[in-house]
Amino acid sequence: MSRLAIQKRYPPRACAVSRARQRGAALLPRPPFLRHATTDEASAAQAFSMATPELTSDLVHGPVSRQAASRRVTARLWRSSQRLVASMLGLVILVIGLGAWTRLVDAGLGCPDWPGCYGALVVPDAQTASLHSPHHPLEGYKAWAEMIHRYAASLLGLAAIALLALGWRVRRRDAHQSQTFEGGSGEAKVTDHWGEEARTRFPLAGCWLLLGMLLVQGAFGAFTVTLKLWPQVVTLHLLGGLSVLSLLLLLWLSLRRRAAHLNVTAEQHKASADAAHIRRQPWLATLAAALLLGQLALGGWTSSNYAGLACEGFPTCNGAAWPAMDWGEGFHLTQDVGPSYLHGQLHGEARTAIHMAHRGGAVLLGAVLLALYWRQRRHLPARTAAPDNPWRWALGCWLVQAGLGIANVLWWLPLDLALAHTLGAVALTLAMVWAMDQMRQAARLKRASVSQALA
Repeated sequence: MSRLAIQKRYPPRACAVSRARQRGAALLPRPPFLRHATTDEASAAQAFSMATPELTSDLVHGPVSRQAASRRVTARLWRSSQRLVASMLGLVILVIGLGAWTRLVDAGLGCPDWPGCYGALVVPDAQTASLHSPHHPLEGYKAWAEMIHRYAASLLGLAAIALLALGWRVRRRDAHQSQTFEGGSGEAKVTDHWGEEARTRFPLAGCWLLLGMLLVQGAFGAFTVTLKLWPQVVTLHLLGGLSVLSLLLLLWLSLRRRAAHLNVTAEQHKASADAAHIRRQPWLATLAAALLLGQLALGGWTSSNYAGLACEGFPTCNGAAWPAMDWGEGFHLTQDVGPSYLHGQLHGEARTAIHMAHRGGAVLLGAVLLALYWRQRRHLPARTAAPDNPWRWALGCWLVQAGLGIANVLWWLPLDLALAHTLGAVALTLAMVWAMDQMRQAARLKRASVSQALA
C-alpha cells in the first residue's frame, strides 16, 4: 500500500493532534518484523498508531493510562451511588407520607391480609373480596391507599439491594486498584484536606444495616395489619421509618464526604474552614436527640391512639390549664391485643394525658434547640453567625412544626394539616441529624488539627 493511499484512508483529524500522535508514535519501539522494514511499511505502522490513539497511548504510557481510566470508572460508580441514595431519601419521604395518609383516612385495615390484598397482589373486585373475607367488605379507595403504600415500600427494598450490589462493586474496584497500581493491602488511603489519613472505602456496613432495617420495617408492616393497628406496633413502625430516613441521610453525607477526599475543591476547603467554627455541645446535643426520639414516639402514640382531638383549645385544654388526665391508662404499654384498634379504645381522660404529654415534649425540645442555637451563635464570628449555624434549620423546623400542631388543634385536625404535621416531623428529623453530623465532623477536624500540631 502506498503512502498516499494510507493518508487517504487514515486522514489526520487536526494538525496539532496529528503532530502529537506522530511524536508519540516515534517514541514507540519498533517491533521485530519492522526493524528492517521499508519506508512504506514503516509509514503503514505510523498510520496505524495515528488511527488507534487509545492503543498508542496505552503502549506509550503503560499502566498510567489504565490506572486513570479505572479511577474514572470508580468515580462514576461513586457518583451513581450518591444519586441512588439521594433518590432513596426522596422515596422514603414518600413512603412515610403515604403511611400517614393511609392512617389518616382510616385505611390501615383497607386490606385485611398481608402481603396481598384479599389474597391478590392487586386490589380485587368486590365479589372476589367478599369470597375471601366475607366479614370485611371491600372499600376500594382504602384498599388502594394501603397497597400503594406497600408497593412504594417494596420499591425501597429493591433500591437497598441495588445499593448494596453497587457498593460491593465499588469496594472490589477500590481493592483491585490498590493492589494493582499501588501494591497496597487492598484498602485505598489518601491524605485529605484536614491533614489526616482518610479511609475512602465504601460504607458497606451502613448498606447492610439499611437492608436489615427495611426487613424489620416490613415485619412491622405485617404486624400492623395482623394485630389490627395495635398502637405499640404502629408507633414502632413510624419510628422505624424515621430511623431509615436518618440512616439514609447519614449514608449520603458519608458518601459525599468520602468522595470529597478523592477530589478536593475550593468549596470543600471552605466547608472545612466553616466546620472549625462549629462548637461541640455534646451534652445538649445528646439531650436534644433523646428529646427528639421521645417526641417522635409521643407523636406516633398520639396518632395511633387517636388522641389528636382529645384537647379543645390552645394553650389550655378543654378550658383548663391542667385538665383531668389518666396517665396510667394512657401509657399502659402492655394492654392486650383487641379485635381492632381502629379509632382507638381509650377513654377521654387517657387520651387527654397522651395529648398533653405530646405538648410538653414539644416545649422541652424547643427550649433545648433554642439553647443550642444561641450557644452556637455566640461561638461563631459575627460575619458568619447566620449562615453557618447548623442548628438554625432545626430550630426553624421546630417552629413550623409547633405552628402546625397548634393549627391542627384549633381547626380540628384537617387532613391536609395533619399530613403536613407528619412531614414536618420528617423535616425536623433531617435537620437535627444533619446538625449533629456537622458537630461530629467539627470534633473530627479538631482532633486532626491537634494531631497535626503535635506532629
